[in-house]
Parts: sequence; C-alpha cells; structure tokens
Amino acid sequence: MMSQTLRLSDGATARLLVAGAGEPLLLIHGVGLRAEAWGPQIEALATSARVIAVDMPGHGDSSPLPPGARLPDYVAWAAHVIAALGLGPVNVAGHSMGSLIAAGLAVEHPDLVRRVALLNGVHRRDDAARAAVLARAAQISAGQGGIDAPLTRWFTEQEATQRQQVAGWLGQVNPAGYAAAYRAFAEGDCVYADRLGEIRCPLLALTADGDANSTGLMSQSMAALAPLGRAVVIPGHRHMVNLTAPAEVTAALRDWLATKEIPA
Repeated sequence: MMSQTLRLSDGATARLLVAGAGEPLLLIHGVGLRAEAWGPQIEALATSARVIAVDMPGHGDSSPLPPGARLPDYVAWAAHVIAALGLGPVNVAGHSMGSLIAAGLAVEHPDLVRRVALLNGVHRRDDAARAAVLARAAQISAGQGGIDAPLTRWFTEQEATQRQQVAGWLGQVNPAGYAAAYRAFAEGDCVYADRLGEIRCPLLALTADGDANSTGLMSQSMAALAPLGRAVVIPGHRHMVNLTAPAEVTAALRDWLATKEIPA
C-alpha cells in the first residue's frame, strides 16, 4: 500500500492510499475519518483490483473545499478525483458521508461509475433523526460535541480495539474540514433521494442491523429504487461494520464487483 498525492484540475490536492492491480475501485470514507478507515478492504481487495482509498476534502492530507460547501460540491470533487486518476470509469464504494458522495456520483456522472456501493448510508431520515443530526452539525460548527457520543453509537463495548483506532482518527481531523463535511452530511440525505432510480449500474446498499441512523430499511429502500440494486444487512454490528465485520463486508463487496453491468 502506497501513499500518493494527486493534483486536481483546480490546483487542490487529494491524498490517496493505492494498492493492487486490476479494475479500479475508489473508496470514500465517512466524516471525521481518513483513507486508512478502509484498511481491511484495501488489503483484501487489492488481490484482484486496483484499490484507491482517498482522504475526503479537509480530512487527512486532502485540501479542503471552499467555505459553505454542500453535498453537490463533494460530488464534484469526487468527479475531479476520478478524472485526475485517468483510469476511465471506476467502481466506487462509500461509507456514511462517502456513500452520499458515491450515490451523487452515480446520478450526476454515470459515465465515471461502473458500479456503486453505499455502505451505512442514509436515506430520507425521519423528522426526529433529521433534527438530531442537524443539532450535532451545529455543535460541531461551534467547536462542541466531542467524540464520545459518535463512538458510543458506532461500537459495542466488545469492540474496544476498533473504537480506539477510530478515536485516533477523529482526534486528528481538521476541525474546519470536519464541521464542513458534517454539515453536508446532515443536509444530504434527500439531495439525490428522488434520483436513485436513474442509477443504471449495479448498486449495493449495505448496513448493519445495529446501526440506528443508517438503518436496514434505508438500505433496502435505496436498493429497491435502482434497477440493479441489492441490499445486505449484516447482523450484530453497528456503523463501522467494515472494521468490525471485515470478512462479511469484503465478501459482499466481492459479490458486487462480480455483478455484470448493463451493456451500453
């Protein structure tokens, strides 16, 4: 696995972790994390694909977006990343905020996406969930909130190793980059919700049955909207299921990568 810096057409830079060879697979993490959050999948899938995990804007060593950026700006950023890679259309998997970006890419730039996987994604939150996430966004923008609450939502007491690893990333994230991405995440669950039926490529919507905010019903609803959609709900895990159930998540991603595309 190599760390690389990719220069985009607008002069910004994106930091990548790259491993393997084969059909390209772009991995986009969630708010507050970094490319290393895909560690188990990078290692496992690099045996058959060229895996490229990217730090989101304002995270890790990637340049931030301009102030006021919202979800469509993150989608445009991801399209610039794919263009700068020069690999043609790629498979794209996103986790949490990354899944919103991945879905937006598949809607707005279908020519850049072979397949799309939405891990622990959100889709049309109810009023109570929307109010709670907007309140958290306001707290984060004000420099409040801390990391204990999300860690408690994301992990069980038995998952202390993974919790400590994620706590380290959350503790290192740039506060402005974190706040900007969280605001886009909080407001992003409906931006492309009415257009998922436009996604013609194979779509995987995966979550865990213990994820209270990215529910199994959300994943099933998203999969049902896409002509080649499939939902997977992994039992016994929460929001960071790719770290706590890496074998199950990787197996689902392998099946998704083997799904045939609709001929052009």
